[in-house]
Amino acid sequence: MTLGATALASRGVSQAQQPDAPSPAAETAGTDLPLKRYEPRSMLHLPETHVPRSRFPVIDFHTHITGVSHGDPNRIQFSMDPANCLAVMDRKNIRTMVSVTGGYGDGLREALAKLPGAHPGRFIVFTEPAWTRASEPGYAKLQAGLIEDSHRAGALGLKILKTLGLYLRDGKTDKLVPIDDPRFDPMWDTAGALQMPVAIHISDPEAFFLPIDRFNERWEELHAHPSWSFHGKDFPGNRELQEARRNVMRRHPRTQFVCLHVADAEDLPYVSECLDSHPNMHVDIAARIGELGRQPRMSRKFFDKYQDRIVFGTDASAGSSTPQQSFGDALYEIYYRFLETEDEYFDYAPARIPPQGRWRIYGVGLSEQVLRKVYRDNAARLLGLPARG
Repeated sequence: MTLGATALASRGVSQAQQPDAPSPAAETAGTDLPLKRYEPRSMLHLPETHVPRSRFPVIDFHTHITGVSHGDPNRIQFSMDPANCLAVMDRKNIRTMVSVTGGYGDGLREALAKLPGAHPGRFIVFTEPAWTRASEPGYAKLQAGLIEDSHRAGALGLKILKTLGLYLRDGKTDKLVPIDDPRFDPMWDTAGALQMPVAIHISDPEAFFLPIDRFNERWEELHAHPSWSFHGKDFPGNRELQEARRNVMRRHPRTQFVCLHVADAEDLPYVSECLDSHPNMHVDIAARIGELGRQPRMSRKFFDKYQDRIVFGTDASAGSSTPQQSFGDALYEIYYRFLETEDEYFDYAPARIPPQGRWRIYGVGLSEQVLRKVYRDNAARLLGLPARG
């Protein structure tokens, strides 16, 4: 696909009549430029604020320092070196990082030993469910017991990947297991009884559930990652997944749920309705400033209204395939600029070409009161940490 091809098609020239490959001269002249090489530079002359450190200490509630190895949650691998993490954390004023994908069993114990065990106060690790055993008889009791074991070992929360709802299938029927399936009720209740927040990711951007056509604003992203599309087959729709999660929160009011990625960053009115209906619901902002930052006025109102229920997160991982999650100084500086300044029209990711869509974002300029809560205080309360420190 080229920009020149689009222009020629609009004049009635067929694809067959177009040259096979553009020459450098043609690209310079603006004809037949491949879209993947199109890198427009804004002509706006705007102030640019560099925010090298956050105004207040940070808890990054959503990172992936660890991950399961070869799909086995009992085996753990490190996507980021803890020493490198600490160096970035000290430069960027990050007090604590939470590695949400800690697995369970031996893998979890290894992660706990090498992170919070070796660096008290700087790292926290969450556990994960034993999805591969979900079709076994007695799974509900088994899973509740695994959560208790993980808590005794030192895990402070539970992470739910979008495995539930979009990938996990029943061993007998091969149908997708719904998020609100009753077999998981003991798991939710146990997490609540142990005061372990549940970091839950279900669904994805709405465009991932739509046809990959000329109307899809994430056309480039989905062509780069076609497996991310959930259009067709037997996948539930975005709203169906969201409502199933609401059923879980409704049935388990004493369990605190942190709905990752703002729950649905493209529909803040809906997320607001959910927050108003479910006092046990919270959200993080991980990997969604690209959405929040292109609706800055609505986002600012959202932060102000729900300032006690929003936590800071990045979804950072050194092994990430997406630049908006690539761990490092540049990632945090963009988040800080978004939250602390009213800068206009800047990149939402440290990438040559915008990875999610060809737009830029605007800062929301939060007050000091809201910043303190979003950066650290809200997460500290959920994790049972001291209010300040």
